[in-house]
Amino acid sequence: MSTHSVPGVHTADLVVFGGTGDLSMRKLLPALYHCDRDGRLSPATRVIAMSRGGLTDADFRGKVDAEVRAFVPVDDDPSGWERFLGRLHHVSVDVGGADGSGWHDLAALLAGHEDRDRVFYLASPPRTFGPFCRELAAAGLVTPRSRVVLEKPLGHDLPSAQRINDEVGAIFDERQIFRIDHYLGKETVQNLLVLRFANAFLEPIWNSLWIDHVQITAAETVGTPGRRGYYDHAGALRDMVQNHLLQLLTLTAMEPPARNDREAIRDEKVKVLQALRPIAGTEAGRFTVRGQYTGAGDLPGYLDEPGSTPPTEGSRRVETFTAIRAEIRNWRWAGVPFYLRTGKRMPYRRSEIVVQFKDVPHSIFPGGSPNRLVLRLQPEEGIELHIMAKEPGAGEVTLKPVPLALSFGKTFSNRVPEAYERLLTDVLAGNPTLFMRRDEVEAAWRWIDPILDAWRADPALPEPYPAGTTGPAGAHELLGRSGRAWHEEEL
Repeated sequence: MSTHSVPGVHTADLVVFGGTGDLSMRKLLPALYHCDRDGRLSPATRVIAMSRGGLTDADFRGKVDAEVRAFVPVDDDPSGWERFLGRLHHVSVDVGGADGSGWHDLAALLAGHEDRDRVFYLASPPRTFGPFCRELAAAGLVTPRSRVVLEKPLGHDLPSAQRINDEVGAIFDERQIFRIDHYLGKETVQNLLVLRFANAFLEPIWNSLWIDHVQITAAETVGTPGRRGYYDHAGALRDMVQNHLLQLLTLTAMEPPARNDREAIRDEKVKVLQALRPIAGTEAGRFTVRGQYTGAGDLPGYLDEPGSTPPTEGSRRVETFTAIRAEIRNWRWAGVPFYLRTGKRMPYRRSEIVVQFKDVPHSIFPGGSPNRLVLRLQPEEGIELHIMAKEPGAGEVTLKPVPLALSFGKTFSNRVPEAYERLLTDVLAGNPTLFMRRDEVEAAWRWIDPILDAWRADPALPEPYPAGTTGPAGAHELLGRSGRAWHEEEL
């Protein structure tokens, strides 16, 4: 274990709004512990949780000690765990409260450390982003070395996203705003750029001449128990496509940037979003599919999930599954469909990008199939290149598709860090490359909003699919109309 800080990471005060919530306990604090254990936090860096809990520092440390242990290997390094707990502080605050005592307490805790970086992490609902930022400014806590991290979802449509961006942008410069998408912290996502731009054999065939289509899937086995109140207002399109899947699409389709530069990469991602062919009106019926899972066996349907608020008439129109055929109108990708798919209560948990190459122009062997590149983000991160090989044996040549596989967990001896570890390290270092810029977020909403409008105007309900299956029949027809199939159907 290293006890020194990594060069480029300054001493910081990391203030987490919603610091006692589920995201903090399951993701942020475990990630920060691993950063500490790996020497990526300077010795004087502090973590300050803000909540309405009325906790003392000792109370908060006890809560973390009890709840976060399940997510980190505490027993491997007891002294390191105690050191991490010593970094933790708690300040109670009520946003919009009359006395403002919480902000005074935070100001007192930060006083005398104006030379440090200040990172304000808003692990709270989007409606609080503007008020939090205004309160920070009113308390005089925003310095030139401050940054603010915004968790998704950033609004529920383009106007609400613009409003949030305006409110936060009135307090922080764009260079200080880090809009986080944890998918971009995954090793496979970062390796996608390396795979494309550091290997000579791939980039020449990364275009419509050689690629038939691309599939991007984020499938979950879980449903929405206890979360229907949230999901009724989100749905799969807002919850997963607008951010996660479109981010993966941009990294897959972007042009090579002129340099490995934070803004050059983000410039190319925005160009992809701006080149997406709009889907509006009746075209939504041709290029999109909505589904909602129903009960099957021991698995409840969306409307029957336990612990959730009672379903409303609007609940019946909420999509828990969506599939989209997207097209990018530029020279590289003309004619290549990008199929996006996400769903709850699927038979497997899997996030992956599948690049399906075209068949060889003329095959002299019977039984061959096109090559395929699979980049898996979860459950086990890795890369597979599926090629055709001769099956051993005498007699006729028999072809068999075989994978050339790279598993990050098996290939590299070091522990593969969680996405939030990488992203928090980048925030502390002031590196925004893996975070979304304002124009990027708004370009994504400009493409999503017409689909939402078309769905609202359509009286049809989402197509039902039994829980534990791969989605509604319409999703398979979306590819089947052009003689294609989803990846798992060809395995």
